[in-house]
Amino acid sequence: MEMPAEPQELPAACRGVAPEYAGLVQQRLGRTLLELFSEALGLRRGYLEEEQGCLEGVSVAGHYYPACPEPHLTLGTISHSDCNFLTVLLQDAVGGLQVLVDDNEDRKQSAWADVPPAAGALVVNVGDFLQLISNDRFKSVEHRVVANSVGPRVSVACFFRTPRAASSTRVLAPIVPDGDGAWYRSTTMEELIRQHYRVKGLHGTSLLDHFRL
Repeated sequence: MEMPAEPQELPAACRGVAPEYAGLVQQRLGRTLLELFSEALGLRRGYLEEEQGCLEGVSVAGHYYPACPEPHLTLGTISHSDCNFLTVLLQDAVGGLQVLVDDNEDRKQSAWADVPPAAGALVVNVGDFLQLISNDRFKSVEHRVVANSVGPRVSVACFFRTPRAASSTRVLAPIVPDGDGAWYRSTTMEELIRQHYRVKGLHGTSLLDHFRL
């Protein structure tokens, strides 16, 4: 759900805390992270926020995974990467989040690693948008959620991307230092999201492969 949302669109129990939480994640944590990413790219601190629109919008999603009596027979969420700039995840103590760790980009040597929950900590994932505009200097993380025999598991994710991104004509292009070549062609958010849903569900398929030069 894109924030800010109309009060009637939110469950009564969330109407006060959800907008406040999303606002703090966006304006405090998000801005600080984007300033650090900008500096890491050799740019001024406000570049990703002001020039690339990385802080223009945030959507919030709540996830509820009930306990599963036979977790080995199912999966909570299939393997995927996030079609956005950044994701900030708040998870409870149950766990279940895993990330795919690559060995020199050889998928045959890849392995799933648990991301154990830590009290008071947030998980930050780089998304596909940021991987493209950083020209692979930041990598979008492939992740999944495995079912658990204990629970329920509850998590809240904040996704950073332009409001109404599915119809946005904002152009995303790789930031290329002098002397380097671009790994991706320029594209719009609308095209990125359309390709995301086209390949969604195909295990191991990255939408960015479609835009790689």
